Amino acid sequence: MHTVVERELEMHLVLSPERSIPVPAKLAYRSDDPFAVHITFHVGSDSHVNWTFARELLVEGVFRPCGHGDVRVWPTKADGRSVICVALSSPDGNALLEASSSPVAAWLERTLRLVPPGTEQDQIALDDWLSELLMPTTPRDELWLRDPWRREDETTPEA
Repeated sequence: MHTVVERELEMHLVLSPERSIPVPAKLAYRSDDPFAVHITFHVGSDSHVNWTFARELLVEGVFRPCGHGDVRVWPTKADGRSVICVALSSPDGNALLEASSSPVAAWLERTLRLVPPGTEQDQIALDDWLSELLMPTTPRDELWLRDPWRREDETTPEA
């Protein structure tokens, strides 16, 4: 069983130093995907934009600039209030978003209590996942997995 920690918040898409527009967003963390955070931006009535990146990147970005490439995060002040900036880059374009630091930090704290740093690997049921992945699902799989060099008239040696 896994646990989900979600938080709805308003971020601001920065268009220029003087202008930004509000963008409803949802932060999500799942204990069965313990290394990742998910952000869904609601950009239209039925349109959503999803981003997934390392939780560690967001945790560090609350305190100091971090990241490179597609996702960069850093703390700053805007209009006298503490904000977290998230710069996203993709082949479709770039976006700079701001969120108030308090709700992001509170949400992150909940994820860190759920799965403390350094224990993420314990949350991944790797053996169960591999067993499910390798389990034959149809009789045809059984046929494919058997020894191709054994003749039908041979008996199987006892162990």
